[in-house]
Amino acid sequence: MTDYDVVVVGLGPTGLTLANLLGRRGVRVLVLEREPEYYGLARAVYTDDEGMRVFQTAGAADELAANMNHDSTVQWVRRDGRPLAQFHQTARPLGWPVVNFLYQPYLETTLERALTRYPRVHVRRGREVVGFDQDETGVEIEHHACDGIGYGNRAPESAPGTVERVRAQFLIGCDGGRSVVRTRLGIPMSGTSYPERWLVVDLKARDGVDAFRHLPYFDFVCDPELPIVSCPQPGGHHRFEFMLREAQTKEEMEDPDTVHRHIARFVDPGEVEVLRKLVYTFNAVVADRWRVGRVLLAGDAAHMTPQFIGQGMNSGVRDADNLAWKLAAIIEHGAAHSILDSYETERRPHAQAMIDLSVLMKNFVSMRNPVAAKARDAAIVTALRVPGLGGWIKAAKMKPAPRFRRGAYLGLPRRGWGGVEGALAPQPQVRSYDGRHCRLDDVLGTGFAVLGAGVDPLTVLSADDQVALRALGTRFVTVYPHGGRPQGMPGDGRPVGTSDIEDHTGVLTRWLRRSGAGRGGIVLLRPDRYVFGVAAPGRSTDLVAEWRRQLALPAAAKLPEEVR
Repeated sequence: MTDYDVVVVGLGPTGLTLANLLGRRGVRVLVLEREPEYYGLARAVYTDDEGMRVFQTAGAADELAANMNHDSTVQWVRRDGRPLAQFHQTARPLGWPVVNFLYQPYLETTLERALTRYPRVHVRRGREVVGFDQDETGVEIEHHACDGIGYGNRAPESAPGTVERVRAQFLIGCDGGRSVVRTRLGIPMSGTSYPERWLVVDLKARDGVDAFRHLPYFDFVCDPELPIVSCPQPGGHHRFEFMLREAQTKEEMEDPDTVHRHIARFVDPGEVEVLRKLVYTFNAVVADRWRVGRVLLAGDAAHMTPQFIGQGMNSGVRDADNLAWKLAAIIEHGAAHSILDSYETERRPHAQAMIDLSVLMKNFVSMRNPVAAKARDAAIVTALRVPGLGGWIKAAKMKPAPRFRRGAYLGLPRRGWGGVEGALAPQPQVRSYDGRHCRLDDVLGTGFAVLGAGVDPLTVLSADDQVALRALGTRFVTVYPHGGRPQGMPGDGRPVGTSDIEDHTGVLTRWLRRSGAGRGGIVLLRPDRYVFGVAAPGRSTDLVAEWRRQLALPAAAKLPEEVR
């Protein structure tokens, strides 16, 4: 017996996302956060289309999107503001803008408010985890009252006599770079801590003042004298980051006069309020292990990403998405604990690739040597003129793709270089039979999904396979090409036990064709919308058999009567 299914430690973006994803799936969750009050200041400033798709699964994306800056141009600029290169990413392959600048307090308060929808999710602030032990059936967690650490500004003080114990099936450490969970597991982090220091200044336009209209885009100011980041944010907010020289001290740079002098290059200091000024360094490190039995790490507790491509928070959001459905499959449906082995093998390579790209970007935009900086600028101008290469750069194709490493994921082996197995499926707008448009995932729900390429999936699946898939809440969806719906006599085309959609953009039809499903084949999508496998016509039994084997699901005879 356990008090909860999952205890989540930490109420930052990773913990909030995980708690929402688990809550939406009916899992009993306790979230423990040592800070008694919300921080209220920005740290992360950006999320991408992958992150927005996860928030969509969590049921919060539309509300979050209403408070974001979308589709901004990102650019490398010279000292005088002239662009060296511009990145335009306006396509929506995953159903959301690729570029979304945010104000983190808006994001976190929205996600925390969303948790109130789930009666099986409980949040307790001002509670610090002081120990835990695990056995074959669960984890015993000990926590006590805490006045917090001021988000790194002071040592915690605990209240004597407030110790409580709770038992859960799993413990997930989403408690940041100073993770108590990781520390108590004795897991070191490997990588590099960089000595370069940056001054971050968060600004807010004063009431009634349009202080930032002349700074509409995200700028990397590639000035060897003073590398700078200028970031637009919603709600009249803006962030600057200035790279320090070795001789400059933290006290000097955080002095109000110094801050005033630096921001005056870009804004009228009298039109803005300084919300935060802080000198920081950054780390590019990854925990040596992400799982010890029933205890797992996620977000900054597992990996820390330099800020230069805005992927630190997003890597944690991806962790939460990967973990949530696997935990739910184990807790709610009896899947084997071994599926958690794929968490690290799937997520570590992608998180490391994001770290490596962030370090590369840091080195690129913060060159101090004037000769090297001139050579960089000339190389950029030349590369942008090269056919193919210029388009590749402008579309930011250097960003790691959402595609698991071959042989390291839960799913069928990838077939050939262009195989879709282990890759994230697209999310186009689709059309219902009565002409309404919606995003694909809104049809698929939060569980597994079977897409039929012009065919009702239930007509190609055996009765036993249908039972096994239905037991995990799988949805079955027929995908018709534009203009390809059944026509004829009354009753023709009415789905029974399935949904049907029309691919009016052609995106999904082309992807299904490229996947190898062919007309009449099926594609099995995981709850995180990565492809588990593809079955051409007549091969669906093999696909479902491998799905059942990898998840080690109970036999049909053990399934609930209403499912059988």
